Amino acid sequence: MDYTDLSTLGIAFGLGLLVGLQRQRTDNKMAGVRTFTLISILGVMSAFLTRDLENPYLLPVIGLCLTGLLIVANLIKLKKFEDADVGQTTEVAALLMFAIGAYLVLGNQVIGIIVGGVMAILLYVKEHLHDFIENLMEKDLAAIMTFAGISLIVLPILPNQTYGPFNVINPHNIWLMVVLIVGISVVGYFIYKFLGKKAGIISNGILGGLISSTATTVSYAKKTKDVGRVDLIAAFIITTASAIALVRVMVEVGVVIPEKLNSIVLPLFFELVCMAILCGALFYFINKEKNDDEMPEPDNPAQFKSALVFGLLYGLILLAVAFTKDRFGNEGLYIVSIISGLTDVDAITLSLSNLMKNDGLATSTGWRLILLASLSNLLFKGVMAAVLGTKRLMKWIGMSFGISIVIGLLIMWLWPENWHF
Repeated sequence: MDYTDLSTLGIAFGLGLLVGLQRQRTDNKMAGVRTFTLISILGVMSAFLTRDLENPYLLPVIGLCLTGLLIVANLIKLKKFEDADVGQTTEVAALLMFAIGAYLVLGNQVIGIIVGGVMAILLYVKEHLHDFIENLMEKDLAAIMTFAGISLIVLPILPNQTYGPFNVINPHNIWLMVVLIVGISVVGYFIYKFLGKKAGIISNGILGGLISSTATTVSYAKKTKDVGRVDLIAAFIITTASAIALVRVMVEVGVVIPEKLNSIVLPLFFELVCMAILCGALFYFINKEKNDDEMPEPDNPAQFKSALVFGLLYGLILLAVAFTKDRFGNEGLYIVSIISGLTDVDAITLSLSNLMKNDGLATSTGWRLILLASLSNLLFKGVMAAVLGTKRLMKWIGMSFGISIVIGLLIMWLWPENWHF
């Protein structure tokens, strides 16, 4: 007995039951839990017959017969009910369920399970999805379309080879990093849209870090001068956003050099823990009765101009890192990290990660440079908060950022080389 085939039947039964359960919950009269389970098993049995009889025509013929049954069922519904609601969702789901059942036999079972699970989720969140789409504004659609253009149109057509001095400018790789950074920001932006403006001060800090910690700093620093005593709340959100920006850095490193993440992440994580403790201390002092925790409306994070500027900046930093390393060695990279970190931590992080990926830079030096760039960015945001915000905000940010910078410098100086995962 082939227990693999029994396992496949079990998976098909489970997926059909899952999708059918959702369809029946919507009072669908075309197909429910039994029908979808039978269709899934029909797909598996059709693939078994195709495989065992070595007849490639059986599967498409049975699929066409199923399509004919669905058409006849809709025609009967139209004649029987004057106000019949004939849609396409259930019919397409039924055909896809048949295809998934067949693919579990003839293709990759993992992909079949993933597609079946995703289909069940999409059917389940139909109402929420429709409400979300109806509430989209023009700039939200612009963010989606711009990101689609950046990732699905521009990226595939760029040449995947290196150019220029030091052989480090690869248009495809540079734009791939643009897609990564814009993608993280877009995810944060739509989480914000899902949660709403009043998501709580903790959520605002996290979302601010996902979208842009620098923009969050500017928005809340200005807010302290426009609204009554929100200095402490603003300091908490700015510090939280900066801590989440450090999480972004670790994610970027993990995407570019996952094989070396265990040698890099621990000191960065220790700095993150220290900043989290500072956030907790700030949160403790916040007077909850006087919260004004509405997050300022963020701009579209997927503007093509911003993506292009980031790509150019990243390319320039790649050249600067390569030039500095060639002329001055690793010591010169510390200056580049400080200067680059003032404007954008993502670009220098990705540049150094690519250098470590090609073994052009030791990980023990690389994480120190990345942390230094993050500390430089903290200093820059602290200065902006002091200039744009109130004196009370400057006091709280000076304390939180000052402690974070000192701890970060101590980590760079005292961290044992053998401490890693």
